[in-house]
Amino acid sequence: MEKKYIVRLSDTEREQLNEIVRKFSGSSQKVRRAQILLKADAEGPAWTDARIAEAFGCRTNTVENIRQRLVEFGFAQTLSGKQRAEPARPKCLTGDEEARIIATRLGKPPEGYANWSLRLLADKVVELQIAPKVSHETIRQTLKKTG
Repeated sequence: MEKKYIVRLSDTEREQLNEIVRKFSGSSQKVRRAQILLKADAEGPAWTDARIAEAFGCRTNTVENIRQRLVEFGFAQTLSGKQRAEPARPKCLTGDEEARIIATRLGKPPEGYANWSLRLLADKVVELQIAPKVSHETIRQTLKKTG
């Protein structure tokens, strides 16, 4: 079957990929993509998708997708992957709310307690209406960032 997306690398791209593979620089995904692109190069080894997949322990669909990404989106995005525009999940607390939580934590704990626990602090944050609801894990992460 004839390939729909053909990989043709320039000399600088080929050098860059060889450098990544030689030094294992970047993530393991980046190194694997570099290896696949080098072997799929039409002016280089021009291996078949099945042979590339067998050599690098992936599926032939993976090789096809990498070739397609190179043609459609360019070299940089294929190698590094698409960057998210926003985080996967929005932040629960604003900067002002975080500051108020830290200030509450630095204050005296309630009567009968020697220290603030995360759950106690989470309950107090809701009671003081700093945030409508908050978990002890969110409190922990907020305090860890500043500690």
